[in-house]
Amino acid sequence: MQEFTIDDIKALPRVDMTTELKCIEGWSIKVNWVGARFSDFIEKYPLATASGREARYVSVVTPDEKYYVGLDLSNAVHPQTLLCYEMNGQPLTGPHGAPLRLVTPLKYGIKHLKRIGTIAFVDERPADFWAEQGYDWDSGH
Repeated sequence: MQEFTIDDIKALPRVDMTTELKCIEGWSIKVNWVGARFSDFIEKYPLATASGREARYVSVVTPDEKYYVGLDLSNAVHPQTLLCYEMNGQPLTGPHGAPLRLVTPLKYGIKHLKRIGTIAFVDERPADFWAEQGYDWDSGH
């Protein structure tokens, strides 16, 4: 287990990206995100599963463990998957996931976990809050 601060994330190459955030309920909005690529995070801080093998999935959980999402590794390392700390030119606020949130434009907003507490690399497909509510686990669009 390793712990990281927001400064560790900000020390990674900065990525500025404007994408369309699509809600699974049908609305969308263009958002400018600033953060670090998830792939840069993995490259700088190599992590493995408990079994020692390369992980197939990523589990991301809020500090209070009330919300959690899972991604397959190929989506986690996609160039547009970011660990974000700014939104629309401003630092993230509490309602938008401060200090750090997951953004993955290949997926609906239900996968954009706000307020990251724990990131785990696992062999088995992890639990996903919204999949447990009846939505598709993958939630791609």
